[in-house]
Amino acid sequence: MNRREIVLAPIVHVLGARPNFVKAAPVIGALRAAGAEQAVIHTGQHYDERMSEVFFTELGLPEPDVNLGVGSGGHAEQTAALLVGLEKEFTSRSPALVIVYGDVNSTIAAALVAAKLRIPVAHVEAGLRSFDMSMPEEVNRRITDQLSALCLVTSPEGIGHLADEGVPVHRAHLVGNPMIDTLLANLGSFDTGRVREAHGLPERYVLATMHRPANVDEPETAAALVRHLHGVADLADLVIPVHPRGRANLLAAGLADHDAVHILEPLGYIDFIAAVRGAAAVVTDSGGLQEETTILGVPCLTVRPNTERPITITHGTNRLVSFEELVPGVRKALESGPVSADRKPPLWDGHAGPRIAEVIMRCLGE
Repeated sequence: MNRREIVLAPIVHVLGARPNFVKAAPVIGALRAAGAEQAVIHTGQHYDERMSEVFFTELGLPEPDVNLGVGSGGHAEQTAALLVGLEKEFTSRSPALVIVYGDVNSTIAAALVAAKLRIPVAHVEAGLRSFDMSMPEEVNRRITDQLSALCLVTSPEGIGHLADEGVPVHRAHLVGNPMIDTLLANLGSFDTGRVREAHGLPERYVLATMHRPANVDEPETAAALVRHLHGVADLADLVIPVHPRGRANLLAAGLADHDAVHILEPLGYIDFIAAVRGAAAVVTDSGGLQEETTILGVPCLTVRPNTERPITITHGTNRLVSFEELVPGVRKALESGPVSADRKPPLWDGHAGPRIAEVIMRCLGE
């Protein structure tokens, strides 16, 4: 394959879950501006319209060229379906490069298929580490980085993690955080008042999102979590858009059995971040929300023993808490009020997409 063929072959983006769409939007836009031919494969890992299709509309993403529709299932079942579907797509499209995002099952499946077909992979959000191999996401991100020709890193510590794991220095590029590009580009659209009115929310509330397997998959753990969330609701109204994962266990544990708990269906990107922006505090086990609250200046309590995003603690609003520390942590956050968002992590400036496009186009040209 000569250089002209490499440049003209498509760049294929593989998107599987809602955070992928938020990260991909500025990258796709910047590559479009650079004249790259692109294709988007939506794996259907998030198959509910509120978890995927609405994001394409709100973020100006192109309609997917294909939706594999793999749906839900166990890790083995879902990953097997992804491997089969992606192999067919890559074989027929012969991409110059496959771009994957984050750490979901779609990410590792696409990287594995591309590597075996000898197609180079670029991993956006490379180098993040929780050092907790009990997390499926940690397994996915570590293996994806080993298979990637380009490791596109969101924060400085990621460069060190990749070096420690033997990734050659020329493969790692500190580019900043494209999720923050999307946040900053849409700041004017996050109308908290409109969202409060649409969903009947009070003026002052804590917003929660919980979906990690360690917190919601086991009924006994989910019940303990619900008890502590009810403790938060004793302090302030608790607004919780319930993720499909864990919904049954959380509701069975009585999540709705508190007058100050407001259960919502999953929200689109604009409405969700508007709700986050208006919250007195956020309780979460999400990765991306730790980053978004850092920029918005909203106190964030992450219900996990570790985070792959420590920069949100050193440069942001985030704090790790156990179940037992949750209520005291929220009480302190409510008493302290908003947090300054002036100290932003390096390169979280709204220009990660163009930097990523520059690295990719330069490498394809070479």
